Amino acid sequence: MKTFFREILLTLILAAVVFFLLQATVQTCVVVGASMEPSFHNGQRLLVNKAVYYLHEPERGDVIVFQPVENRRGDYIKRIIALPGDTVAVKKGVVYVNGSQLDESYIKNPPSYTIEQQKILDNYFVLGDNRNNSDDSHNGWVVPRQNIIGKAWLSLWPPDKWGPVANYPLQEQLAGAMSK
Repeated sequence: MKTFFREILLTLILAAVVFFLLQATVQTCVVVGASMEPSFHNGQRLLVNKAVYYLHEPERGDVIVFQPVENRRGDYIKRIIALPGDTVAVKKGVVYVNGSQLDESYIKNPPSYTIEQQKILDNYFVLGDNRNNSDDSHNGWVVPRQNIIGKAWLSLWPPDKWGPVANYPLQEQLAGAMSK
């Protein structure tokens, strides 16, 4: 009988360790609204990697889930466009980071708004892929590092969207443009 209780106790401890390890490293989120179309759709369920940013800092092109600034409800999902220290501008439907034009094949439509060049200080500038239908940094707010929950990692639902999330390497794109 003593062995039986020891095995049950070990199983419960192992289950608790696995549970807390998963809670610290991954989370699911549901996309609400059309701000990330065509990349993500309303109701799509994603798995978010919360541990990745313990290993390295967020990068341009990463799709992140974060707690919005001010007292907005729910978590947001957007794409990082500019990092702390970068400059960003939007003119005539084109996004510029550090003076280089971004080639954004993943967006729904080019932005119909203008943003004068601005330096992003200790925060992240994020935009939705549906540029003209997104509450994002073009509205004057940026994302502090401590508000970032994690990086979108896998699409879980619906089944036809299952697979890794496309995080476009804007770092390499800008580096290539700057070397020309």
